[in-house]
Parts: sequence; structure tokens; C-alpha cells
Amino acid sequence: MDDTYAQPPVAAMLRTRGATHPAGPTDAELVARSLRDPEAFTRLFERHWEAVHRFCSSRAGAAGEDIAAESFRVAFDRRWRFDARYTDARPWLFGIANNLLRDHFRSARREEQKLSRSAALDVLTKGGDELNPLERQMLGAELAAALKDLPAVDRDALLLLAWADLDYEQIARALGVPVGTVRSRIHRARQRVRAYLKTSQHDNEQDGLR
Repeated sequence: MDDTYAQPPVAAMLRTRGATHPAGPTDAELVARSLRDPEAFTRLFERHWEAVHRFCSSRAGAAGEDIAAESFRVAFDRRWRFDARYTDARPWLFGIANNLLRDHFRSARREEQKLSRSAALDVLTKGGDELNPLERQMLGAELAAALKDLPAVDRDALLLLAWADLDYEQIARALGVPVGTVRSRIHRARQRVRAYLKTSQHDNEQDGLR
């Protein structure tokens, strides 16, 4: 069975999609019930597993399933911290998943540096924003080229918008930053994508003239 997910084209990074709202108890109600009856958390898991799994697998490949499962384990252990003012648990769940993905990428980068003869220099010169080989592979050549020079926090915000279907306020909750910061990060990321698309189109036109 193929557990990989096809990535959307780079142009999709410029679009905003709306999220659907499930019928039945809200996520907040399910989390509250799970404090008394842990089995109630199963319904939250079933409601959001596919989306969280898809997001993690799109970013981390084969490791995505374990990261998604760990996201729900952490959420279950911390469910008493959930802010019941918000009915939708997706920002909370994707925030946990995003943190675990960052940990995974940092760990992969450390392993990469261990194999490098210049590891000590890398630690001093790299700020952790560069795409590691796994991220480049999962983003795909075109999207990796468009996002490679962005700070990791900008990439995270853009991918939560494009791949997790969160809006700006939800991304702010997921990342624990003001919504204005999210707007700035996504604006920078979209500018980079537009610039890449413009350059790529120009290069293709020049190739067609040769």
C-alpha cells in the first residue's frame, strides 16, 4: 500500500481553502467528555486522524504515520490543557504535529551533520532554517526550490494554510503567535512563491525560444 500523498502544485500555495465543519458534538465537547470518559477521545481521533496523518506524511514521508500517532498521544495526555473556548481542535492538533515535525527534522539534521566531516562548522553556520534532504524530497523539487530560502517558521505557516486548511487565526493558535505575525510570515512566503513562479515561467519561455 502506498502511504505517500501527491503534493499540490506550487501555485496552490497562493490559494486559501475553506474547512468543513463536522456534524455532531464539537471537538471541545469531545475533549471535555474525554476528561471523564477517556473513550470519548476516540471520536476526536477518528474525526481528525486522516487530516493529521496526511499532513505529517506529506512533510515527513514514512515517518509521518508515527509522528501523527504521537501527535494524538500527546494531545490525549494534555487534553486537560485544551482551551474550551474554541470548538475546533484542529489548530491544537496541528500545532502539536508541527512541533513534532520540527523535532523530527532537527534530529534528521543532527544525524546528517554527524556524517559530515565539517559537522562542527555546520552547527555554527546553520540556523536550522535550511531544508534538509527529507524536507526537500517530500516537498518535491518545484516547491522545495520555491521555499528553500525561507525561514522554517514561514514555511510552517504557509504549509498549515495550504495543506492543513487552517485559516490565519487558527494558524496563530497552532503556532502560539499573534495573528499579525502569521499574516507577515505567509505574506513573505507567498511573495517568494510568486517570485519563483515568475522566474520559472520566464526561464521556460526562454527555453522555448532556443
